[in-house]
Amino acid sequence: MATMIDRNMGQYITPTLVREVHLETHMAATIKELGDLLLSKHRDYGPKNISLAPGGAVNGLRVRMHDKLARINNLVDSGADPQHESLEDSFKDMANYAIIGLLVLRGQWDEDIRTV
Repeated sequence: MATMIDRNMGQYITPTLVREVHLETHMAATIKELGDLLLSKHRDYGPKNISLAPGGAVNGLRVRMHDKLARINNLVDSGADPQHESLEDSFKDMANYAIIGLLVLRGQWDEDIRTV
């Protein structure tokens, strides 16, 4: 296996380490992008659309995530071109719903309402 030595640090840089660094860079950029999107949408919706959902916040998130997954499945299975939002947009929404779910479970989503 070929290795390189980082001349500044005196450490071996393997192809695996290079891939990990690239993955970390891409992950950090994606997480920042998701966070920016979530904060922007949160400013529009506020926390109550989730916390006061019929059946509770977790149920509301389940419904939203189910709808997104059904949309993704339909577009992928049919090969259709999305007319209103891209597959990437749907995956971003799913990721942010998962983040909201974690915040709900930790009691950090809506400071006024402490129930799931």
